Amino acid sequence: MTDLTLALARKIIDEGFVKSAELGLKPLAIAVLDAAGQLKAFARQDAPALLRADIAIGKAYGALAVGLGSRALNRMAIERPHFVQGLESISGGKIVPVIGGVLIKTAEERIVGAVGVSGDLSENDEAVAIAGIEAAGLSADPGM
Repeated sequence: MTDLTLALARKIIDEGFVKSAELGLKPLAIAVLDAAGQLKAFARQDAPALLRADIAIGKAYGALAVGLGSRALNRMAIERPHFVQGLESISGGKIVPVIGGVLIKTAEERIVGAVGVSGDLSENDEAVAIAGIEAAGLSADPGM
């Protein structure tokens, strides 16, 4: 059984930034939340847009809120907009139903947290989250 330690959260962020550099992405914000939805670690590169931190946290929070990576939540926003509007309302606006929020799971499929990335195209944000999670030896669930 693996818990999401601060060391693992920092590794996810550090390795996410490595992937971002490899892909030549715009400046990113990366947030790691624990399974209770609490911010475990956060970092942003120099000069990201103003709301990137809030968006990254909202992507991760949304994934945790429904137990699905935000790719699935994004599909729900298109297919069942009233449902997602309800989620956004009851969460106090904390949920961002956009690709780039990825659940962190153990080998036993237990959710231990989520990563949210914001700053580039959503698919690139998601790739960074997945790379960081996998580099930390955990399983990434983007909500395919």
